[in-house]
Amino acid sequence: MKYISSAQNSQIKKVKGLQEKARKRSESNQFVIEGSKELTYAIEAGYILDELYITDSKRSDKTESIAGMMQNKDGQLYELSVTLFKTLCYRSTSDVLGICQKKEHRLAELKLKENSLILIAESLEKPGNIGALARTVDAAKIDAMIIIDPRTDLYNPNVIRSSVGCLFSIPIVIATQDEVFSFIEFKNIKLFSAALSEKSKSYTSENYTSSTAIAVGTEDKGLSEGWLHRSDNHIQIPMQGVNDSLNVSVAAGVILFEAVRQRNL
Repeated sequence: MKYISSAQNSQIKKVKGLQEKARKRSESNQFVIEGSKELTYAIEAGYILDELYITDSKRSDKTESIAGMMQNKDGQLYELSVTLFKTLCYRSTSDVLGICQKKEHRLAELKLKENSLILIAESLEKPGNIGALARTVDAAKIDAMIIIDPRTDLYNPNVIRSSVGCLFSIPIVIATQDEVFSFIEFKNIKLFSAALSEKSKSYTSENYTSSTAIAVGTEDKGLSEGWLHRSDNHIQIPMQGVNDSLNVSVAAGVILFEAVRQRNL
């Protein structure tokens, strides 16, 4: 274990760079995870832990257990001063920081069971929405989440934090629109697009018990025109108030849990 107390230490600068810049995460193929629960989820999902940062005031059985789970033989454990550790954490309750290796999220590597249920999200930009969708997919135990042309780095700390670690507990794929359509057609998956259009039907009137994909878009623009032209089954959630839209994670949750309800009958 190495002890660090200076904010000018190269390791501290590395952690901050990975937290703040997508370019740094891309160049090193690494990212930062804050919190023992999130870090445990990641390690259990097969993420390789390269570096672990703790502080003596937060040391516990949990942090000791995580240190014992470090798979990288060249991995390094660092102990930070309390003051320095606090400067790296977003939450005052965080007890550990880890630097892990990123994973590839290729569509070709996605393995689906028969009669699968997946969520497709197009051009998501807000980290909080990606994280919230990951929590929804985990809660409903959906088979996978596919993100089309994301506008935010999947390993942005805000994505991880808002997902409460669920980013690591579910299969996630990043792909283009053309790749996803080819995949859906090849797998004979029925596609339902959440959209306000002339041919939209209430989400409760459809049957989701066969292999199904539910597609959602951004809150301000929805799914792109190109996507809607290539998708025949449009669904919507009837709105009772003056507002005509829901947060994308809420809308996805409403539809996905209806699909789960039908499948459980």
